[in-house]
Amino acid sequence: MPVPTITAIQTGRPKRLDRDGDPWTSAIFKEPVSGPILLRRANLEGDEQADLRVHGGPDKAVCVYSGDHYPVWREHFPRMQPGAFGENFTVADCTEATVCIGDIYQAGDAMVQVSQPRQPCWKLGRKWDAEELPALVAKSGRTGWYFRVLTEGSVAAGDPLLLTKRLYPTLTLTRLNIAMYVRGEDTPWNDLKELAACPELSRSWRDAFTRRLGAGYTL
Repeated sequence: MPVPTITAIQTGRPKRLDRDGDPWTSAIFKEPVSGPILLRRANLEGDEQADLRVHGGPDKAVCVYSGDHYPVWREHFPRMQPGAFGENFTVADCTEATVCIGDIYQAGDAMVQVSQPRQPCWKLGRKWDAEELPALVAKSGRTGWYFRVLTEGSVAAGDPLLLTKRLYPTLTLTRLNIAMYVRGEDTPWNDLKELAACPELSRSWRDAFTRRLGAGYTL
């Protein structure tokens, strides 16, 4: 089985943009990085987020997207290249179906852990002039995901992602995406309970699943 690899790294800072007189600010437009770059607890060196209420923070230090999905998206968006989804790491030979919450990987000199699937927001749709794109991404399950940084270090395109520990082999990102975006309130109670109680899942996603369990439920 091929070893997952970081095929490209992108960073970017917030930019003020204007779409037909409607100004907006985003860091979704990323530029490729050549050579090693330092990965810190909060983000890659030179990378920032525009709206810290919903982006960034320890659980969202690195946005990851599988390049394995790009051939499908290019059928509808031919200009899509690595970084098209605003991701920091474009990776190969791993997808939401093969990655689990809590997975710990060595990436270059750094150690990272899968914290949650990505929740595509309206800015992705605006970037590609396709308002429906965030919903399509969510429903397709091709969402990407986030890493938290356990150990800071240097990373570079071409580095393998070496799985060093798998804590929850049944909690694939595909399973979480189905619970969040497809089955929703119809997700079985025991599944919601398992997801809400997973300590390696980001707080925001645990809270979302806890709310679905009902007002009387506490962990």
